[in-house]
Amino acid sequence: MATIVDGIIIGGAGGAIAGLTVWLVQYSYEKVTQRIHARRIFTWLKANTVANPDEGDQFKSTRAIASWNNLTEERVRFICSIDNRVFLSTGPNEGMWGIYERVPRSVYE
Repeated sequence: MATIVDGIIIGGAGGAIAGLTVWLVQYSYEKVTQRIHARRIFTWLKANTVANPDEGDQFKSTRAIASWNNLTEERVRFICSIDNRVFLSTGPNEGMWGIYERVPRSVYE
């Protein structure tokens, strides 16, 4: 015969399992979404930037990336900042992102 204490324990355990399941699903969804957006941004940057600054744009603005990838500017900043393949420009223009690291040019070139 089940007692009230047994019911409370079963209810508490069931609630904890349900809460953990909801948290796990939300966490998984966020990580999958981040990965999809990171891949989309990296692919677009790969197609629209060049390694050599003399050949074209090495970096693209946050606004351009957001516009072409149908994401908000805030989301683009977040995804670019956590993706190790994307680099922030250290030049005079702020908010520019690229996939090719900026390396100092030699004075002998």
